[in-house]
Amino acid sequence: MSFGFDLVATDGRARTGRLTTPHGVIETPVFMPVGTQGAVKALTQQHLTDAGARIILGNTYHLHLRPGEDMIARKGGLHRFIGWDGAILTDSGGYQVFSLEGRRHITEAGVHFRSHLDGSARFLSPESAVDIQAALGSDIAMVFDQCLAYPAEPSAVAASVDLTLGWARRGRARMQALRAGAASPGPDGQVLPPSALVNPGQSQFGIVQGGVVPELREVSAAGTVAVGFEAYAIGGLSVGEPIPLMYDIVEQTTGWLPFDQPRYLMGVGTPVDLVEAVSRGVDMFDCVLPTRNARNGQLFTRDGKLNIKNAQYAEDGRPVDQSCRCYTCRTSSRAYLRHLYVAGEMSAAILNTIHNIQFYLDTMEAIREAICFGRFAAFREAFLDRYERGTPEPP
Repeated sequence: MSFGFDLVATDGRARTGRLTTPHGVIETPVFMPVGTQGAVKALTQQHLTDAGARIILGNTYHLHLRPGEDMIARKGGLHRFIGWDGAILTDSGGYQVFSLEGRRHITEAGVHFRSHLDGSARFLSPESAVDIQAALGSDIAMVFDQCLAYPAEPSAVAASVDLTLGWARRGRARMQALRAGAASPGPDGQVLPPSALVNPGQSQFGIVQGGVVPELREVSAAGTVAVGFEAYAIGGLSVGEPIPLMYDIVEQTTGWLPFDQPRYLMGVGTPVDLVEAVSRGVDMFDCVLPTRNARNGQLFTRDGKLNIKNAQYAEDGRPVDQSCRCYTCRTSSRAYLRHLYVAGEMSAAILNTIHNIQFYLDTMEAIREAICFGRFAAFREAFLDRYERGTPEPP
């Protein structure tokens, strides 16, 4: 199968659809668990399958450094290497590179940086980011972009938009050259040899930047759409800006993106963020929050967040969430989960993560159902009201 997207239903600006990839069809809106180094932390692939996950993320930067895309390609690509039959989206490594403050130097050609593992000198360009992801064989590859922290001067944001657009054009040209089996020019005009596409059906998403400056967001969206990608992502948000401002930027940006192509909000967010962004026309999400917070003892429920380490749960015999179908809620009490966490048991992270991922995936399923039946507005109001009331005290 190749890439495709079909809208199934709309309810206001909220949409549900079917995203076709070489490794299966995914119903949207969808939350994608983050598997940074080829694994979603604390979970096996079977845990993910049991929870209903159909697509996960891989991190280009980390997989490039260790174990290396060439080795993964020799093993048949990332799917076969990690034993995952579902779809995989790989980022471009841009966010990780730009977070290496003091370890990287940005030029128009690309980014020179030093590995956080051994300090070795590395270089990542729009072309090499495409090549790495081609070797990984993911179903969806992201273009190389520049992500700025908040706040940033408008002049810096404008320069970032220009740089990202230039990189988008080069990344797209490289992808088209790989598909055609031809060489393509790299930075400074040198010719790069073609690499093998491990996954011939791999699609490529463009990324819209522009910080929190609406005019620059519009410029970035128009320029990125003009390049012509299979879908479009909204990057550079959830980096410290006020949440209402983030929602405003998302709402404006989705209005500048094609109606009949997927829209992916990168690195966002909380359960509330998911519902609010869907109401503004977003189709795809990823975030480390459910896995990271699980390892820190914070669990998500329909009644808000629950900090399992708190003493109030020491003798609480209830499951984390009475209406949750996950293995953790079927088998473990809050008291037991608190004991595991306080005792430092490895199984605490596993059981907590199983629940949080299930909660996120179940929330997306409920959103899709509400859109299909034309009752998303009522669902949104009820979900936010219950979630933001907070968890009641145990009896």
